[in-house]
Amino acid sequence: MRILLVDDDVEQTSMLAEYLVGEGFSARAVYTPADGLAQALSGQDDAVLLDVMMPGGSGLDVLRAIRAQSDIPVVMLTAKGNDTERVVGLELGADDYITKPYYPQELAARLRAVLRRPGRADHRAERATPPGLAFDAGRRRVEWRGRPFNLTATEFNMLEMLLRGSERVTTKDELSLRLLGRRHETYDRSIDVHVSNLRLKLQQATDGALRIDTVRGVGWRLSWS
Repeated sequence: MRILLVDDDVEQTSMLAEYLVGEGFSARAVYTPADGLAQALSGQDDAVLLDVMMPGGSGLDVLRAIRAQSDIPVVMLTAKGNDTERVVGLELGADDYITKPYYPQELAARLRAVLRRPGRADHRAERATPPGLAFDAGRRRVEWRGRPFNLTATEFNMLEMLLRGSERVTTKDELSLRLLGRRHETYDRSIDVHVSNLRLKLQQATDGALRIDTVRGVGWRLSWS
């Protein structure tokens, strides 16, 4: 798994890259927003670890530019206590966020979580496919009535989980564990933001034919007409 690190802190980033290599990753680093964007779009990496605060530009601007062209998984590094940055990052399409200072072990686990596709262990599980939707898990491609539409890696994985759930409600805990690699906490809005983003994209792509219904206090269920 090839990780691109984008952070202006050369010393800290070098130490992190060395740690990730020891954990079985391949890691390389760039130190400016411009280089981060260029390399993230190069197709050489499987995921990006992107710092928000960098001289010469914001990591959020880099994320926005990445999402305009790519669904590569992006994990943001944010300052401690900056909830606004975290929410904005998720709304722009970040797959997860990690607060500085962080434990390298947690960071590695979170990277594995966003790279892990749901359903790998149960790939033969039955999946309901609504009429008009073409969902190709192998090629990571989704179409509605012949027209492809773009989802981030986390949104794609979430849609696959909802499809596998068929008419059963998929809980917030299930989504958090499978997509983010952690149990859901009451204060954590990450999954809510990802659901909101996916719901909006499905609404726009299918003109409301494919919907995510909220089952209050439990979770979400995919429905269609």
